[in-house]
Amino acid sequence: MLIRLICCSVAGIYLSLSAVCFAQTQSAGSALPANIIVIKNHEFNPPSLIIPAHQKVQITVDNQDPSAEEFESFDLDREQVVEGHQKIIVYLGPLAPGTYGYWADYHKDAKGTIVVQ
Repeated sequence: MLIRLICCSVAGIYLSLSAVCFAQTQSAGSALPANIIVIKNHEFNPPSLIIPAHQKVQITVDNQDPSAEEFESFDLDREQVVEGHQKIIVYLGPLAPGTYGYWADYHKDAKGTIVVQ
C-alpha cells in the first residue's frame, strides 16, 4: 500500500512537471514573432521587412524557385544556402534599431533590407 502511494505520488509529480515544461515550451515558441521572406523569380519579397527592436525574431526564408539561393548579410553576420523549393529558419536579435541589408549571393541583383524599429 505504501509503495503504491509513493508510485502514484511520483507519477503525479512527473505529470505535473511535464505539463509545466510543455506549457513553457509552447509559450516560449509562440513568443518569437514569425516573419517570412519569399524568394521567387530570384527576388526577395517583401523587399523590406520590419521587425521589432531589442527582441529575438524568427524569420523563415522560403525559396520557391527551383534553384538554390544564398541568403547573405554582412550586417546580420549570416550566410545560409536555401535549396530550391526549401525553407530555412534564421534567428535574429535582439537587434538595435536600424536598417540591415541582405542579398542573394547567386543572383546579385536580388537584395532586401530588414528594418528594425
